[in-house]
Amino acid sequence: MPDRGGGPTGPRIRVGRPSRRARTLLMTLGVLAVLAMAFVMFAGFWTDWLWYRSVAYSSVFTTTLWTKIGLFLVFGLLMAIAIGVNIWLAHRLRPPLSAMSLEQQSLDRYRMSIAPYKKWVLLAVTALVALIGGASASGQWRTWLLYVNGVPFGQKDPQFQLDVAFFAFDLPWYRFLLGFGFAATVLSLVAAALTHYLYGGLRITSPGARATGAATGHLSVLLGIFVSLKAVAYWLDRYGLAVKSSDFKAADNWTGLRYVDANAYLPAKTILFCIAAICAVLFFATLWRRTWQLPVIGFGLMVLSAILIGGLYPAIVQKFQVQPNEQAKEAEFIKKNINATRDAYDIDDATVDDYEGQATTEDDSKLRAAANTAASYRVMDPNVVSPAFQQLQQRRNYYQFPKTLDVDRYKDKDGKEQDTVIGLRELNIQGLPKRNWINDHFTYTHGYGAIAARGTTTGTNPTGSPDFTESGLPSTGEFGKYEQRIYYGEKTEQYSIVGGPQKELDYEEDGEKTTSYKGDSGVSLSNTFNRAAYAVSFSEPQIMYSGAIGEGSRILYNRTPKERVEAVAPWLTIDGDAYPAVVDGRIQWIVDAYTTSNGYPYASRTTLGDTTADSLTTNQRAVVAQQNQVNYIRNSVKATVDAYDGKVKLYEWDTKDPVLKTWRKAFPGTVEPRGEIPQELMDHLRYPQDLFKVQRELLTRYHVEDPAQFYSGSDAWQVPDDPTNKEPGSVPPYYLSMKMPGQDEQQFSLTTTFTPRGRPNLGAFMAVNADAASKDYGEMRLLRVTSTVKGPGQVQSELNGNDDVAEFVRNLKGTDSDIEYGNLLTVPLEGGFLYIEPVYTRGGNQNYPLLRKVAASYGSKIVFENSLGEALNAVFGVEDGGTTTPPDPDEPPGETDEPPATGSAALKKAIADAQKAYSDGEKALQEQDWPAYGKAQEALQDALERAAAAQPKQGGEGDKADGAEKPAAGAEPDSSAEPASAAGTDPAREPDTAGGAEKGSDQGS
Repeated sequence: MPDRGGGPTGPRIRVGRPSRRARTLLMTLGVLAVLAMAFVMFAGFWTDWLWYRSVAYSSVFTTTLWTKIGLFLVFGLLMAIAIGVNIWLAHRLRPPLSAMSLEQQSLDRYRMSIAPYKKWVLLAVTALVALIGGASASGQWRTWLLYVNGVPFGQKDPQFQLDVAFFAFDLPWYRFLLGFGFAATVLSLVAAALTHYLYGGLRITSPGARATGAATGHLSVLLGIFVSLKAVAYWLDRYGLAVKSSDFKAADNWTGLRYVDANAYLPAKTILFCIAAICAVLFFATLWRRTWQLPVIGFGLMVLSAILIGGLYPAIVQKFQVQPNEQAKEAEFIKKNINATRDAYDIDDATVDDYEGQATTEDDSKLRAAANTAASYRVMDPNVVSPAFQQLQQRRNYYQFPKTLDVDRYKDKDGKEQDTVIGLRELNIQGLPKRNWINDHFTYTHGYGAIAARGTTTGTNPTGSPDFTESGLPSTGEFGKYEQRIYYGEKTEQYSIVGGPQKELDYEEDGEKTTSYKGDSGVSLSNTFNRAAYAVSFSEPQIMYSGAIGEGSRILYNRTPKERVEAVAPWLTIDGDAYPAVVDGRIQWIVDAYTTSNGYPYASRTTLGDTTADSLTTNQRAVVAQQNQVNYIRNSVKATVDAYDGKVKLYEWDTKDPVLKTWRKAFPGTVEPRGEIPQELMDHLRYPQDLFKVQRELLTRYHVEDPAQFYSGSDAWQVPDDPTNKEPGSVPPYYLSMKMPGQDEQQFSLTTTFTPRGRPNLGAFMAVNADAASKDYGEMRLLRVTSTVKGPGQVQSELNGNDDVAEFVRNLKGTDSDIEYGNLLTVPLEGGFLYIEPVYTRGGNQNYPLLRKVAASYGSKIVFENSLGEALNAVFGVEDGGTTTPPDPDEPPGETDEPPATGSAALKKAIADAQKAYSDGEKALQEQDWPAYGKAQEALQDALERAAAAQPKQGGEGDKADGAEKPAAGAEPDSSAEPASAAGTDPAREPDTAGGAEKGSDQGS
């Protein structure tokens, strides 16, 4: 057949080149794809830069960024040079090809396939290792900044007499350099060996010499470098013994040298350093000798020495010298560990005093009088009453309070400081009436108002509820006028877009309103580029084209206080509990921050996540740790975050901390001097809980300073489990205004108890002055109990078995209610310990806790009464607590008593005014006219006070609160007294209605 152009399988098809238009389109699409990918990667960087600039901490971003880039480039280049030069050198030293063996013939095809691309392969390999090396180095930016900015501690370690800064700042960097050197040497050795093998410098199966002279010399030098680095490692290991953790029965997480380290490991490391240095010289000598014999012998000797000198010899010393008399041998080193640990955790000034734990007087009236001033007994437990805040003050389903409220100090109208339970009404995005993008991010943008209650009294609406000093929506009370909008809070985790054409929901005195954000926080979305960047960064395309965004729009994110402080100070460890305070007309979040180190010689380590956990911690309250294992900690920074504009301020707190001084050198201008702290803010600063929990855990062992007693563990303590909580966990520390033995007045303190290890009785009590404005701030005192005293668990067990409690619980079951125990407070009193525990009920017709009972225990006696005063009276066996009890207005006057002057004009006028105020309040309540309701409640309070003043005294003044309530409620001769009792009842009201009544209870209770 004639050939017609077809192939054996058919006609040949000619495929033409794409047209110019198609090529242009493909090229355009390719360029656009590359640009899109580049923009996606750039968006994250750009939005980070915009955020740091918005909070005025751009220097933190640039310092961190340039440090990472510098380390990446320098160490990436070093790694690339090390690998690339050794590959190039191995190729350059390849032998000339001669008669090829079977081995070389099989390798020939690999050489031929690589030959055209040798340069590209070299570039690809060096680029890959450069990326790996640079990435590993950029992650060490903290280590580098500490190294180059380190300042002396002014203290020397007891073994080497070097400043602590060497171990904390220098040694970590040296170890990184050593590790990087090992990695570069090993990779170079592998790459050079493979290249030599590929090009015939090394032979495995071929007859004759296994390696050429050039290959032998090259690889010997690399091995010499490796062994030299090993010698350096042995030398650094000597110093590493001072910060090495080991198992030791005297203490958990023991750190520092022991007898075997100082007398066996330390000389062994020195000997091994010398052997490794000699071995390295032998490897370098192969450049001239061209033989492996001496280096191999030297290397074998080094390995054998490491086994015998570095392993066997210390084991023999431990077995035959230390163990037979371990306490005496280790005494010197235990003392060094005790001193270093107490200093590193700032507990070296903690004083330990013996305390009998038994009453020093049998005079019950004296004990009762002393109990009045021993402490401000907090019956409002911030860990229990949050649901009451939620029910009475939430007002809208899209608001919420934290599960655990905070304790702070505020002055009342008389200027007297009082313990206060406080929480912010934050936004709860899950409670919105309708969820959509506009509502979630534009309409509902902020919480509203701080709610506060006295810690030592209860309210009357309903009875046992919090005694609110700041309540309502908007909130009113003792705080005065302040910015109530909360754009930044612990529960505010979503982003919001504010300030643009879309209005936000808001509140004012006359009800629900709309507003537009006036602050300068956040990042502007007025230009298209920023909108595109955030649309990509947040994976939300609507940001790009939504009409709700326009001129003036700003995006708020990173809105929790801990997030903001951690971002602007990434070198700090953040306390798990930020707390709010109303300061100078603003709500400020106060955040305690710590500087930590893992390189304090001889100081035992602790795990922050474990040590700071207790029965009440949650994920929201977990400590944010840069490094979880630490052996040095200082509360060196107090930070604030404005709840309205998110402004972050860092204040120096510990002026002597060398770690903080180092970071301030690295990030100049970011931390303001301590002297810049406003006095009003200083009044709300307190000793941080997480630091206290770390310190108390260490003090379970390190309160003992005698090495022999420390070794035996005869006086070891433990933090008891929380007996009031069903969940397992240590008892949390409690803030409490109280007096320690020998003190003349109460101090705002943070307290905890200890029990002897393995036993339930009370072993010790600890308190630290938590008032930052006090000259004795941070003073830590421990009372070691020298007699057998009931511990918290034993007191709780006795309370549970009390007949009155059992009857109370049986009665509760009939009303479908449950009992909830509050904080079990422990207070030293006249040589003994007084326990106070509030008891709440929950269920039935009210789904939030109300204080119903107070338990008290002193010595062997435990009581269960209706109020704190009654409990104190009962536990000390007195009738009136040292003051005259006011008469019961429901009982008729005695023969010698003058009848109440209910017929007087002043009393009648006050009762009539109370009737009118109550009626006005009920009318305003039905109309939900909150301003009018507040005025009515103020008028009601004024009338009740005038009624109480108009009634003659019978047997003394009594309790102020009772004096305000009882006369009005018990003015029997006139039926107009009924509103006085009705004003504080009806616990079954709807949440909004019941909450609206709080203004009256604030003033009346």
